[in-house]
Amino acid sequence: MGSTWSRRAAVRAGFNLLLPGLVLPGLVLPGLTGCGRGGDQADTDLDIPAAFRATPETAQAAWPREEWWKGFASPELDALVARAREQNFDIAAAVARVRQADAQVRQAGAALLPALNGTSSADWQHVGSSRGRGGGVDTRSYGIGLSASYEIDFWGKNRARREAAAASALFSRFDQRTVALTVVTTVANTWFTALALADRLAVARRNLADDEQTLAVIKGRQGAGTASALDVARQDALVAGERAVIPGFRNQLEQALIGLGILTGQPPERITVRPGTLTALKLPLVSPGLPSEVLIRRPDVAAAEAELTASGYDVTAARAAFYPSISLTGPAGFQAAALNALISPGGAIVSLASGLTAPIFDGGALRGRLEQARGRQAESLALYRKAVVQAFTDVDNALTAWRFTSEQETLQSLAVESARRAATIVREQMRVGTADITTVLTAESTLFNAEDALVQVRLARFQALLNLYKALGGGWIKSGADGFPGLSPGIIRGGVALPGLGGR
Repeated sequence: MGSTWSRRAAVRAGFNLLLPGLVLPGLVLPGLTGCGRGGDQADTDLDIPAAFRATPETAQAAWPREEWWKGFASPELDALVARAREQNFDIAAAVARVRQADAQVRQAGAALLPALNGTSSADWQHVGSSRGRGGGVDTRSYGIGLSASYEIDFWGKNRARREAAAASALFSRFDQRTVALTVVTTVANTWFTALALADRLAVARRNLADDEQTLAVIKGRQGAGTASALDVARQDALVAGERAVIPGFRNQLEQALIGLGILTGQPPERITVRPGTLTALKLPLVSPGLPSEVLIRRPDVAAAEAELTASGYDVTAARAAFYPSISLTGPAGFQAAALNALISPGGAIVSLASGLTAPIFDGGALRGRLEQARGRQAESLALYRKAVVQAFTDVDNALTAWRFTSEQETLQSLAVESARRAATIVREQMRVGTADITTVLTAESTLFNAEDALVQVRLARFQALLNLYKALGGGWIKSGADGFPGLSPGIIRGGVALPGLGGR
């Protein structure tokens, strides 16, 4: 009776030493408040504007669809994107990181379940006779058993670690979506650049052919005595300059096509597509809705929020580490001297033990881990807020670029038409001898520069639209399909909103 009382007293004493608010030499224990599931989640305090700066508040939303790149009506782009989604190395690495994160969840969740181990043994001992040969005694012993251990998660430490791992698994899933979106938009941007370079090359070749015809006319006039050698030399210099531009465009075009190889996960020698013209593509329009809706359509924002959630559970686990660990252990099995009598009621062995481990003095290690976890949470909170503001910034920048590049393309098209009319008139005047070579050179240079600038402005407009698709999440929206099986409702609310988004 006395020994039983002393054990119970020791247990009570262990709890009393760890009462919240008690100060021991070199150790201040935090209270239990906030140690429950999700009790250490940060208040995000987001500043969400009512509308985007670059779009009217009354604008009707037109979100991207899931396969948004097909709206450009480019079969070559569709094929490149399909191959990139299947074979891109960055996407494959991101998928592998998801598998690793899922395995971490399973490892963290194992602490919530009992650990079971099977055992078996067979012993033989011979004790020889001291009086001669042939004597002695053989002793045999057989045993089988099952040992179990279980840590009672009274303070929620193990559950918090599991929830932190689950939130990290969500982060890896959202990060994989971000990587995929980045790869697809990079493929599209590279393809658009190749098309624009093909257009610039066509413009250069067309202008070169026109200028060569002009050079032939001037040489004819020289033979007739109505043009000087200087006139021929000046036109010849213009032709040579335009001819020298062509290799540069071909170089950039080939490098753009080569760049598609690494994006689609294959050697550049396998790239056989040849670009046509940027003018043949469609421009599928999109428009954002409310800024708050963007936050559930951006996988990078969702990833930052999942990381913030994981850091909150890390703080919970670090706080719970200050309190006692209560464990139960017990073996059960059979032991007998003969193998045929092993499984019998008389050979049954069962025992049960409990243990309590409480930190008393650790030199500040636990306090250091807690402060480190809080520091990581503060960092994750800052990065989450940055991701939210970056999302609004990306959308506004893309909308602004789309608006002004559209206006610029319209104006540049008018400039090209004017330059083309002027070049046509001056060439005709040159043929009849009423225009001097200086006027011809000026008109032809103006036309070439105007047409080349139009191609670049058109590319900038395509890129602005592409950036808008990316800024709006590329048709992705957070849903239950992205969740981790078995994740607590505190991590995903209805498969849409994480804590700190849409209500705290």
